[in-house]
Amino acid sequence: MQKENNKQQQFLFGKRNYIIMLIGIVFITLGFVFMSGGGSDNPEVFNNEIYNWQRIRLAPTLVIIGLAIEIYAILADPKK
Repeated sequence: MQKENNKQQQFLFGKRNYIIMLIGIVFITLGFVFMSGGGSDNPEVFNNEIYNWQRIRLAPTLVIIGLAIEIYAILADPKK
């Protein structure tokens, strides 16, 4: 019984995988930060800033790239 308690726990992924996952999380977070804002304080006034290239093109692209990085981090061989 004591031998079972002394087993070392191993992480599911390697250090390299966790670093890649962190980079993916940064990309996703940056994409959502770029998507935020652009609203108007007055509901009677329309703000065209909601349709700028940063919110329409850049932010969703960053989120998709971040998700692809996360998938790669999960599938990457931790022993490499």
